[in-house]
Amino acid sequence: MAKVLLLLSLWTPFAAAFVPASMTRRALVDVPKMVATADETFTSDGAKRQVGNDAFLNENLMARAQNGPGKKNDEKLKIGIIGAGLAGMVAAMDLADAGHDIEMFETRPFVGGKVSSWKDKDGNHIEMGLHVFFGCYYNLFGIMQRTGGFDDNLRLKEHIHTFVNEGGKLGALDFRFPIGAPVSGLRSFALTEQLEWGDKYHNAVRLALSPIVRALVDFDGGMDMVRELDDISFTQWFQKFGGSRGSLDRMWDAIAYALGFVDCDNISARCMLTIFMLFAIRTEASVLRMLDGSPQTGLHDPILKYLEDRDVKINLSTGVRDIVHEVDEDGVPTRVKGIVYGPKETYKGYDVVIAATDVPGIKKILPESFRKHEMLDKIYNLDTVPIATVQVRFDGWVTELQDEARMMDVSGDQSDGRGAGIDNLLYSVDTEFSCFADLALTSPGDYYKPGEGSLIQAVFDERAFKRSNEQLVEDCIKQLHKVFPSSRKLNCTWSNVVKLGQSLYREKPGQDKFRPSQATPISNFFLAGSYTYQDYLDSMEGATRSGLMVADEIIARADGPKGLAAMAKANKERSEVEPAMASPKPFFADVATA
Repeated sequence: MAKVLLLLSLWTPFAAAFVPASMTRRALVDVPKMVATADETFTSDGAKRQVGNDAFLNENLMARAQNGPGKKNDEKLKIGIIGAGLAGMVAAMDLADAGHDIEMFETRPFVGGKVSSWKDKDGNHIEMGLHVFFGCYYNLFGIMQRTGGFDDNLRLKEHIHTFVNEGGKLGALDFRFPIGAPVSGLRSFALTEQLEWGDKYHNAVRLALSPIVRALVDFDGGMDMVRELDDISFTQWFQKFGGSRGSLDRMWDAIAYALGFVDCDNISARCMLTIFMLFAIRTEASVLRMLDGSPQTGLHDPILKYLEDRDVKINLSTGVRDIVHEVDEDGVPTRVKGIVYGPKETYKGYDVVIAATDVPGIKKILPESFRKHEMLDKIYNLDTVPIATVQVRFDGWVTELQDEARMMDVSGDQSDGRGAGIDNLLYSVDTEFSCFADLALTSPGDYYKPGEGSLIQAVFDERAFKRSNEQLVEDCIKQLHKVFPSSRKLNCTWSNVVKLGQSLYREKPGQDKFRPSQATPISNFFLAGSYTYQDYLDSMEGATRSGLMVADEIIARADGPKGLAAMAKANKERSEVEPAMASPKPFFADVATA
């Protein structure tokens, strides 16, 4: 206990160096820099509220997402959305509620984007990632409340982040404490078994000098410091004032891989400190939830029902081939007219087009001429990371470390999470999958099978991506045995591998400046997706924020004599008397009837 008190006491004098005695929590910056930028970049009040320092503490964002846009436009727009991932579907929800005619186009035979799931021919649910809901996903939770999926489809986990090490040794950041943030967080770092006492000491010294401590009393000042750290790696920042390599290797790397599938040497300090800033300020931010079943069942199906009830048309297995547009005398795009889609290259006109894709998707669909706009050209600086999601099912409970008989027992009804083992997200620095979970326990609705045991879902990053599927399964089982030695007595009964060559955008230093806003220099062309600028990470919450923001921007611009509807009407009248300067594909394409 004396050592714990010593570590906690280190924070006080360092924190005092940042905080004048007279300073109140929000006294330093009356108008944060990012809010000023938002005023210049965004038209709608809704989009402005999603960026800037206030967005991190604004619990009203959940109510906004739950209640919808709160406005119905006077004029109806015909809107085409490229991509039916989370960002696109959220945008469609708001725009349909605002009275617009929405049609969506998705290349895959299912919705969800990077959060997709589907069934194989034998009825097994397949995913392309491991999806965890942090307690600070305010916007996504609001959407799930709006569609009726929050209360029934999410399972709350114990407030502990568990690390599984070689030989079955467990470490943890245990946030379970009567007093919430920041005390529970300080206690978790002081008590964690994951670090030796020397590393804990250096960890405490470095964090005491971090923007996190300043943010406890001056959130704006702390957050502004975090934003300025995008150009250096977390390792560079951490080791600059005393952080140890041992802390990085034994704890922080696993967290970095879980957030962005890159290690601390290659992830932006801004990315890491953003999430830990939220952990320090909000007790609920570090609380984890997981779906009761698959993303399709628990997240997407309620959204699809919401969209179908509002006559939103979704075209699956229908890729968009081109964006038809007008250009000025210099060849610079000025206005989008429609899209070319499908194997017959059918053309269809729209008043507004939203490209709601991921990074590889937007690079593929943007016409070359769009790169004449600097904001759109910057997108090509964004890189992505590859991942491989491995699922392995066993005839017993892999994560049960205490009771071998219980580990082997799959008899009777063990649904609803009643199986043996650890019902939570797990981290490891001793495997090539930094985060994993037993879905038969954490998400039993679709993943538990009677007479079967664990369904481990593990995400391998680029260190192992190029291996064959067979080798990945073999390596996954071998590494599970390494951290759960007793699991060697179990047999693998089924496996599956899904590779995603271009997943999240790579959160390496210096990338934030390349992220585009949702509104573009082309008046009726908009972007959505978690890579677009929304002041959060590439995540489900980031995708949700971007979808809400692009809808707010369109709704704010729809009406009035210079609005999107008036522009569409004027363009239609003009096109009847003079040919448009557009890309050539429409002249060779079928024309879709309305």
